[in-house]
Amino acid sequence: MKDFVGVKIALIKNNELLVIQRDNKPNLRYAGLWDFAGGSREDNETPFECVAREVQEELGIDLDEKSVIWEKVHPAMHDPSIDAYFMVAPITDQQITNIVFGDEGQGWKMMGINDFMTSNEVVEPLKGRLSGYLNSIA
Repeated sequence: MKDFVGVKIALIKNNELLVIQRDNKPNLRYAGLWDFAGGSREDNETPFECVAREVQEELGIDLDEKSVIWEKVHPAMHDPSIDAYFMVAPITDQQITNIVFGDEGQGWKMMGINDFMTSNEVVEPLKGRLSGYLNSIA
């Protein structure tokens, strides 16, 4: 495992992604844009421990490590001199039904992959990360 600062995860159901609208606060990077679940590493967490904690805090979803179908290390979006992980996992109808939205962000929704890739209202660097996964399964 490489040292890293945080993790983002694309949670996918069919051809849709679970996205979270970021808070619209002054000085918040990517304020108001649609984002994937995830966030900063705490203490000595592994990449999976980090993303599992973040997904639980943000959505009330318990992730199983075996559900992660893809991961890759990228330069962190806020500082390319450090690394961050990007993961992909499927999400079930039951998990979607049972979402308990946390206190970060304005809301969540399911967004079509094509809509995400063409939107001007999403965190732009995530398009490249998602493309890496989509190209790997094409």
